[in-house]
Amino acid sequence: MERGFCTAGCSALSWHTKDGKHLWGRNYDFDRLAEGTQVTFLPRGTAYAPVAGGSGETLRYACAGTGLLLPQNPVLYEGLNEQGLMGGQLYYRSFAAYPDGLDTGKRPVQPPFLLLHLLGQCATVEEAVRCLEEEICLANIPFLGAVPPLHWSFSDRTGETVVIEPDAAGLHIYRNTIGVMTNSPGYPWHRTNLLNYAGLRDLDYAQTPFGDGQEQCFSGSGAQGLPGDWSSPSRFVRLAFLRRFALPGEDEETGVSRMFRLFQSAAFPLGAVQVSHQTPATELDASVLPYDYTVYTGVCCAESLRYYWATYEGQQIRYLDLGALLEHQTPLQFPMEQTLGFFPVTP
Repeated sequence: MERGFCTAGCSALSWHTKDGKHLWGRNYDFDRLAEGTQVTFLPRGTAYAPVAGGSGETLRYACAGTGLLLPQNPVLYEGLNEQGLMGGQLYYRSFAAYPDGLDTGKRPVQPPFLLLHLLGQCATVEEAVRCLEEEICLANIPFLGAVPPLHWSFSDRTGETVVIEPDAAGLHIYRNTIGVMTNSPGYPWHRTNLLNYAGLRDLDYAQTPFGDGQEQCFSGSGAQGLPGDWSSPSRFVRLAFLRRFALPGEDEETGVSRMFRLFQSAAFPLGAVQVSHQTPATELDASVLPYDYTVYTGVCCAESLRYYWATYEGQQIRYLDLGALLEHQTPLQFPMEQTLGFFPVTP
């Protein structure tokens, strides 16, 4: 049985600002949010177990993001650490596979805890890749009844974005990617699929070549053929197009605001994506709907160490400042604020 807090759809994107800030974010698309999910701060020294019930480790670096404070096993869905390493886990249905046997020379890590382990122990993408290649192996061990199908994306202050995908052929680490990740199929398939959209451009066509050629083309005609549905391949193409042509912000505030706009282009409106097969509800699941929708969007900044988020109903952007919490000694959680917010301007 697949666990609800690990089996969301989602889209991930890395970007930048004109003044050199590096951003990474994601849409969390699913039909529920696990009970207890909140924006979470984990200080240095927080204990966790890479394999539930096994020997524990402690965080070398403080982390923040959205997740759960489960006993002895905190879980982050996405987030960043105090060194500016950012990343998240996304659903990789029908493709994710983990070896049944463990590499005796490496430390096993269950898939739901890989994100926290890398954020907690690694300062950069380079260190995270080395950890994956030399120190740890993914363990095909159920947690709370399941081994969730996941893949991961990470970015840092260098601007590099790496994609990590486990399948039947092994663990694949894709370096220097285009900064976009959605769901199945794998990253190489999505890159090849972009060749089908090589004619897309940001420049409008001035006139139609048909008839007498005098009719002005509609605004946006350069992107005719851009897919508009919410499937993983279509979202990948849309975000790749926007990452290439959308204007980045001058600074962090405008950059984050514009990045939330980009994520809206791949967001699931509630009611537009009715699911044909729902993951069974568990004791951690609340408010299960018959629709997948964009439950929340989270964006990290590697330089300011801020984690920004907005929910489907609470669209005002909020943020947690990880840097301001580095001397705090205990984990903290902050509500995601699902309530509507309207601001009157009339006297």
